[in-house]
This record gives sequence, structure tokens and C-alpha cells, in this order.
Amino acid sequence: MTTPAVHAPRIPEAVHRRRWAILGVLMLSLLIVVLDNSILNVAIKTISTPAPTGLGATQSEIEWAINSYTLVFAGLLFTAGLIGDRLGRKKVLLGGLVVFGVGSALAAESGSPGQLIAYRAFMALGAAFVMPATLAVLMNVFEREEQPKAIGIWAGGVGLAIAIGPITGGALLDHFWWGSVFLINVPIVILALALMVWLVPDSRDPKPGRLDPVGVVLSVVGLVLLVYGIIKGGELADFTDAKVLATIAAGVVVLAGFVIFEKRSDHPSLDVSYFKNKVFSAAMSAIALVFFALMGVTFFSVFYTQSVRGYSPLQSGLLMLPLAAAQMIFAPRARLVVDRFGNKATTTAGLILIAAMLGVFATFETDTPIWFLEVVFFLMGTGMAHIMTPTSVVIMQALPREKAGSASALSNTFRQVGGALGIAVLGSVLATAYRSGIEDKLGLLPPGLRDTAGESIEATLGVAAKLGPQGNALIGPANDAFLHAMHVTALCGTVIALVGAVVTALFLPGKPPARQEGNQEQELVAAAD
Repeated sequence: MTTPAVHAPRIPEAVHRRRWAILGVLMLSLLIVVLDNSILNVAIKTISTPAPTGLGATQSEIEWAINSYTLVFAGLLFTAGLIGDRLGRKKVLLGGLVVFGVGSALAAESGSPGQLIAYRAFMALGAAFVMPATLAVLMNVFEREEQPKAIGIWAGGVGLAIAIGPITGGALLDHFWWGSVFLINVPIVILALALMVWLVPDSRDPKPGRLDPVGVVLSVVGLVLLVYGIIKGGELADFTDAKVLATIAAGVVVLAGFVIFEKRSDHPSLDVSYFKNKVFSAAMSAIALVFFALMGVTFFSVFYTQSVRGYSPLQSGLLMLPLAAAQMIFAPRARLVVDRFGNKATTTAGLILIAAMLGVFATFETDTPIWFLEVVFFLMGTGMAHIMTPTSVVIMQALPREKAGSASALSNTFRQVGGALGIAVLGSVLATAYRSGIEDKLGLLPPGLRDTAGESIEATLGVAAKLGPQGNALIGPANDAFLHAMHVTALCGTVIALVGAVVTALFLPGKPPARQEGNQEQELVAAAD
């Protein structure tokens, strides 16, 4: 009807012609941000190995190496999106990539777990400016009717990074020291910077919002306190400890203060009014819950494949290929499933599939056929692809186009916070269950060694190696205790994924009648305005 009149003048012809090349550059920028986490997942075991092979990091330090990045990333995404809207998305993309590259070089030379945690947080400062800007630029170089396809390909880029990351990390760890998994980011950053200067146009919000430093501080402090308390509880295997309870409670209070402050602010970094839209809220919840479950699984699956099953980092990375392959295959095509069955059925089915696969994880033993693990990973990737694409489209199209940076930041914040809480909560469940399972087998060790050996399966195996032949008696009990802990953790993840399925089944829209399909996008925009 009026489509040509609405769309024709919006995007310059020169930009429109090179839109797919621009998407390629944006995916390269996204690649390094996601690549870093997927590479680190394979390196967890190596970094937890004592020097000179690794840094001798404890399980809680490993969790912080992951979560320091995630929490800074999540906490700054709101502000990064607003700064991109104000200064120009291309400028913040370039600046974010430079900071990320410098942080990667520093992380590669870390001399202790504490330094690694700090440099990972610095890397996150750069990544926070890259992630929302990529999706915001995408929304400004593609016409609305092409956006679902472009977002699907963009989401498939995440799958590509998940595939490349573990394999690259495994190959590097087979030939170089552990820091090489961070140093590999530097040449990719240089290539992305050169292509971005050449191809990517700048864009900004004509009416950008004011910055919200108080909100940023409250959100970061609240999340850090909450996650610290959860991880500490797992480390002590005691969630009733006074310090643990006080830290968690303080985190909850600060986050509640953040929500109240944002609700009353005339320039909030998190516009609480968005969540009055049940569809928007359900899509956000689905993203957070699926990453809560999946990040926790990725964390313990590395120890299962490397510590229990004895695979090398490269072999462990190759085992993750089916999960990544499924995302690359299905993420760009998920919109076709949505067109046929609607958002509700597609997303809910994806969450149920992930819940089922997490339940299967609870049956794995030391001799489970490895092809069975591959099938499970492939189906998990399939489920994830049919969650991320439809929910990303719902979120990005529920807000006006000029707020693309804010919508992208909000989506990625919920994903990162969900992932951070998944690692913290499920990692703590894993640590608590492992300690309770191995404790009575460590009675003959000196008290100091007993505490160290009970922290994780890697710690137990490290102590066993130092004891020589006497330590061999600890290997079997360590594997048994870990498998029990993994089963408990997987079942917790199953429950979380099922909660997400209930939320999406109740609140996401179903397939509209044929006569309404043409008007659905206009209705979303009207509702947002």
C-alpha cells in the first residue's frame, strides 16, 4: 500500500547497495566479542592448572574470570547504547574495538588470576560499546522487511563464533601457552577496524537520551554483590553463612534501589515502562533464562570432557562443533518457522528442547558414547537458534527505529546477566554438590590440602598428581563426585529452561490470522510509540 513512500527515502542508495558487506563487517566485530568467551571456555581447565602450564586458578577465580567480563559488559551496555546514539555508532564501535584489543593483549600476559580477572573486566569495557552498536547499525542499514533476515544472519554469526572459538582455542593450547587464546583477538581487531573505517556508515539518534551515571553504578554494584555472594556460597558449600547471606541481600537491595531510581528518573538508562508490554517482557525473560541454563552447562561440560573423559582442549573444542553448526544452520532459517507457526510456538518449543537436552545431561557417565553427547549438543544448538532469532526480532521491532541502540543494549544486557547468573548459580550448585560428594574421601589428607582438594575436580586431580602413586586412589572418587554434581546441576538447568517455556507460552504472541499478518509490524510500532 504505502510501503514505497515510507521506506524509499530512509536509507541512502549508496548504503543500501553495500548493506550485506556492512553486515559482514558487523559480524566480524561481533565475532571477536563472542569468540573470546567461547575460547575461554576451552581454556578453563588449562588456566586452572598450576604454573607454569596455567595460573593455578581456583574454580571461584575461574568463575570470576568469566563473570568480571560479563558483569562489566552487562552493566555498561545501557550507557554504551546511549553514547552510541549520541556520538555516533561508528565512532563507539571503533573505540570499543581498540579498547578490546588492548585488553586482550594485556590479558594474554597476566601473571596471576587476579590480573586476568582485572584485564578481562577491561576487555568488557570495550566489548560493551561493540555489541549494541553492531545491531543498532544493522537496524539503520536494512529496510524493515529485510531486518528479520539480517538479524537471523547476525544471530548465525554467534553460532559461527561458538564454532570457531573452541576449535581455535584448542589448537592454540595444543601448540602455545594459555595466553595465546587472548592474543589471537588482536589481529582480528585490526582487520575489523580497517574494514569498518572503509565500509560502515555512521548513524545516531536525532534525540538521544541523557546519560545516567547513577543508574549505571547502582546496576553494576548490585549485580557484583549478588553474583559475589552466590559464588562465595558455592565456594564455601554453605549458603547459610552470614557473609554470604549479607552479600546476596545487599545485592538484591541495591538492584531494587536501581529499579526504583530508574522508574523515577526523567532520563533512565533502563526505561522500566518498556516492560509494561508483556510480549517485550516475555522475550527478554526467554533470552535471560536460556543463557542462564546454557552458560552453566558450557561451564561444567568442559570439565566433563577434559577432566573426566580425558579429551585434549582441541578435541574438547571439536566436540562443541554440533552445537555451533546447529545455530549456523537454523538461526537464519528460524524466521521461516516463525512465519509458519508464530513466535509463541517456535520459542516455547526451543526452550522445551533445551530443557529436555539438559535432562539428558543428567544421565551421562564416564562411558557414555561420545556420539550421544554430539547429538545432545546439536539439539541444544537447534533449540537455541529457534529462541534467539524470534526473540531478537520481537525486541528490536517493539521499539522505534531510532532507539535501536537502547533495544540492542537491553537485549544483550539480559542475555549477559542471565549468563552471569547461570555461571554463578549453576557453578555454585556444581561446587557445593562436588564438595559434599568428595569430602568424606579426603579424610586422610592434611587439613590444608583437604580444603584445596575439595574446591573442584581439577583441584582434587592436582593434589592427586602431587601425591604420586598414593594419589591415584582419589581419581575414581573425584570422577564419581563430579558426575553426581553435574547431574544435579543439569537438572537445575532443566527447571530454569522449563520456567522460560512457561513464560513464553503464556505471553508471547501466537500466529496471527492471515488477514492480520500484513499489519502486525505496524501494530508493534504503534504500540511502542
